[in-house]
Amino acid sequence: MEMKSVTRSLRLLEAVAQHQPVTVGELAKLYGIPKSTVQRTLVTLHEAGWLRASRGDTTRWEIGARVLAVRPAALQGASLFAAAREPMVRLRQALNETIHLSVPDGLDCMVVVDRVDCDRTVRTFHEIGDTSPLHATATGRAILAHLTAAEVEEFIAHGLESYGEATITDPAELRAELERVRRDGYALNRNQYRPDVAAIAAPILDADDTPLATLAVSMPDSRFEPDRLPELGRLIADTATEISTRRLGGMTGT
Repeated sequence: MEMKSVTRSLRLLEAVAQHQPVTVGELAKLYGIPKSTVQRTLVTLHEAGWLRASRGDTTRWEIGARVLAVRPAALQGASLFAAAREPMVRLRQALNETIHLSVPDGLDCMVVVDRVDCDRTVRTFHEIGDTSPLHATATGRAILAHLTAAEVEEFIAHGLESYGEATITDPAELRAELERVRRDGYALNRNQYRPDVAAIAAPILDADDTPLATLAVSMPDSRFEPDRLPELGRLIADTATEISTRRLGGMTGT
């Protein structure tokens, strides 16, 4: 019975991936399973982070971003990973700091889906699949800055949790910061989520300027040089733009 339940969960997960956003009723009809059974299974998958309710219609379900964190090496043929890997390696070679690729899980969090480590003894480290809050991180604010005003207000309405003295918890301050990110093209985080960690991130955009992911460079705060921020921010933003272009069909053999 337990194996049957696991098999059913996997089949429903695959069905959501194929038909998303999809309702409980549609899945029940597709597989001939009672709606109550489908609902229980979807809720379990949601609690585990595999699924989420669609932001456009909460009666429909779609795949959560954590799915991308499962062995991303197996997804290298996917457009985002294929487009991002070479620029990430080049950025690491240029800066010798840790490079992260992250995607948003709705308005809930950011999820690390790929990483290129530096070779320094002291460095920052995030496991693939690690999550972090949007308002307290450079990666999250790079996403928030490119959402609609309504989406930003929806996010703010849920509250801005504090992770330390430097965390932005005032809505007006966050709105002003997001305006700066839009203007400059990159976001900065110094000790706002994890102590003694600095990060600079820029968005990877779709053709309609929807933010799909972020490219970030992170380092111990002791190595961050404020005077170099415009230079580093522009380099990261340019690399993120290159990834966007490559993903949309402009990839070359270089």
